[in-house]
Amino acid sequence: MIDTHAHIDGSEFADDLEAVIQRAKDAGVEKIFVPGICLKDTPHLLEVCQAHPDYLYPMIGLHPENIMDEDYHQALDSLENLLISTTSHPIPIAIGEIGLDFYWDDTHKEEQIEVFEQQIQWAEKYDLPLMIHSRSAHKELMEVMERHRGSNLSGVFHCFTGTEEEAHDLLTFPDFMLGIGGVLTFKKSTLRDVVKNAIPLSRIVLETDAPYMAPVPNRGKRNESAYVRCVAEKLAETYDTNFDNIVFQTTKNTLKVFKKVTFFDKK
Repeated sequence: MIDTHAHIDGSEFADDLEAVIQRAKDAGVEKIFVPGICLKDTPHLLEVCQAHPDYLYPMIGLHPENIMDEDYHQALDSLENLLISTTSHPIPIAIGEIGLDFYWDDTHKEEQIEVFEQQIQWAEKYDLPLMIHSRSAHKELMEVMERHRGSNLSGVFHCFTGTEEEAHDLLTFPDFMLGIGGVLTFKKSTLRDVVKNAIPLSRIVLETDAPYMAPVPNRGKRNESAYVRCVAEKLAETYDTNFDNIVFQTTKNTLKVFKKVTFFDKK
């Protein structure tokens, strides 16, 4: 299994990171992808990943909720320099976590779209996949993505919890996967029906979004990568297939998008 999205560099894991990583390995998690969310935390993210080569893989990006915490123009310049630096180790495998979030308010909608657009242009320029966050912003997300349809973009629409219609919209971008996490296991979640009816297994990757949204039976606790197994088990039930098939297909899907991971493994 690969956990394609875990904020394992966060302060929530500062006291027991090594134990968290060991539990993930014991649960069958072969790799963990770690998204960046702002400039100030990126050096620590890279340090954490460097300490666990070929297991933790970094992404670099400016999250929409963080764009007003610092001069985002300067932050973007600095992040791009890290992205292309030949002395930056480990080398980022993707651009993310980026996107749009109008859940609390849309005061800075224009700025969010500007930042999102610039980071999409990085993906096109440097041929890197995107890790896209979208919350209460599907219409605006589609408007931005339509402007780039037909380019070389690939990536993951992270933490998908939407409707069948929204899934259909996102799946029209053929080189993107939908990230499925703990919400799939929630008792009252409608996501299982959406997944079963509208999303082929060939378009899904596993994720936890740790430390957030822990799956049942750990809901309400700190999430961690080991719990991605619960998501895979629920997917097997949803698709009426076996666990090994879920692991095989989601891993194949992940490596199809994150090409630098396979490159590193061959080194």
